[in-house]
Amino acid sequence: MAEKQQTLDANGKPYNRTMMMVAIILGLFMSVLSSTMLATAYPTLMDSFDVSTSTVQWLTTGYMMVNGGVMIPISAWLISRFGSGALFNTAMFFFLGGSILAWTATSFGMLFAARVIQAVGAGIAMPVAQTVLLSIYPPDRRGGAVMGMMGLAIGLAPAIGPTLSGWLIDNYNWRALFSTLIPFTILALVVGLIFNKKVLATKKSNLDWISAAESTLGFGLLLYGFSQVGDNGWGGDPTVIAPILIGVIAIAIFVYRQLHLENPFLELRVFKTRDFTISAILSSDVNMAMVGVEMVLPIYLQTIRGDSALESGLTLLPGGALMIGIASPITGRLFDKYGGAKHLATAGMILLTLGTIPFLFLTKETPLLFIIVTYCIRMLGVGMVMMPTSTAGMNALPTNMISHGTAVNNTARQVASSVGTAILISILTNVTKDDMPAKHVLHNNPLVYKEGAQNAVLNGYSAAFSIAVLFCLVGWGLSYLLKQKQTVGGDK
Repeated sequence: MAEKQQTLDANGKPYNRTMMMVAIILGLFMSVLSSTMLATAYPTLMDSFDVSTSTVQWLTTGYMMVNGGVMIPISAWLISRFGSGALFNTAMFFFLGGSILAWTATSFGMLFAARVIQAVGAGIAMPVAQTVLLSIYPPDRRGGAVMGMMGLAIGLAPAIGPTLSGWLIDNYNWRALFSTLIPFTILALVVGLIFNKKVLATKKSNLDWISAAESTLGFGLLLYGFSQVGDNGWGGDPTVIAPILIGVIAIAIFVYRQLHLENPFLELRVFKTRDFTISAILSSDVNMAMVGVEMVLPIYLQTIRGDSALESGLTLLPGGALMIGIASPITGRLFDKYGGAKHLATAGMILLTLGTIPFLFLTKETPLLFIIVTYCIRMLGVGMVMMPTSTAGMNALPTNMISHGTAVNNTARQVASSVGTAILISILTNVTKDDMPAKHVLHNNPLVYKEGAQNAVLNGYSAAFSIAVLFCLVGWGLSYLLKQKQTVGGDK
């Protein structure tokens, strides 16, 4: 009778593959949850630290920027240089340290620093999890065992994050957002220290620090410039224009360097493959439309409608659950059956656009059911676009370029999410500020001032959502460039 084949790590020693996956999925879930659960907490944090909307959004955009603009690009080198098991455990140490610091924060600066530390851990955890889990399972088990579990972790966390955040704030305080993460992260770390093993071969190589610096400087300054628009406007203020210009120049230099290095920091040659390029741009565009609205909508629900944090979270929950429970599995089966993303992506972009347009006309009296239904429509559209588009892009790459495509795609999405959120928040703040009634009206006629101020805020939300609609329209046009039938393994 044949002996059951053991799974062996890179050192030829057996390991428990199931428990290793449990540790990785749990850690991944915590890191993704942390990136989405602050949306409904913004108004509370603004009051607690006396900061503006354009300032508080840095807790999310800064997190995404460090995650996607710094750590994910470095991850390919980290995986090839250090043991995968120890690397994931290190990521959890960083995430745990950041969570503890955030829990005990006494100032906004301290809380922001904590979020940066969390982002370092999350930025390592995501690509390591993808690479390791795809490596320890054979191809015929990757769909259900790997992508199914990863999809659950990556999809479930954003769905429950706003609701969990609202419940914690309403029943406890904002510190509970971070204290809740601590015991589960410790559990993931303990299980990881026992079961995470080195499963990928490593080699000694030097990090290209020049490319790392160019990437950090370029994307960081670009995002900083956009974030300053909320406070300083678009009228040529040097704190807006200078960072954006320098950031664009730094990114251009970074791109030039990557294309001329034999072993680049970030392999941008994947963009030579047409289908991958279109899918990456479309995925990034959808992320800008999705994440930006996820950040802005809870602020409207709490500041204009007067909903509690929990109520605003519950408003977003059906849309997230619909995307995970219905859109993703159905579109996955349809993609496998018909082998193309064009029709699914186009239909999804139509739904996303139609579900975003009504937000242009929100008022204080807009029925909550209407908001829930329209948000569900847009999230159904997101679910129809994201998975098929990403899969089509990866399928278009040769096998030896898939890991590079993953790094590039994750980087592009995170940077796009950060920039998209910064743009929407800055538009919201800037338009609101410009449309506010003059101060003397407050003294002469307080009721008129109150009505004018509320209209100014609503104009700000309308302007922000109009940019989200623009993102949707761009994605709709891009979806027609996808191929319904593609050649797997490269499209010259």
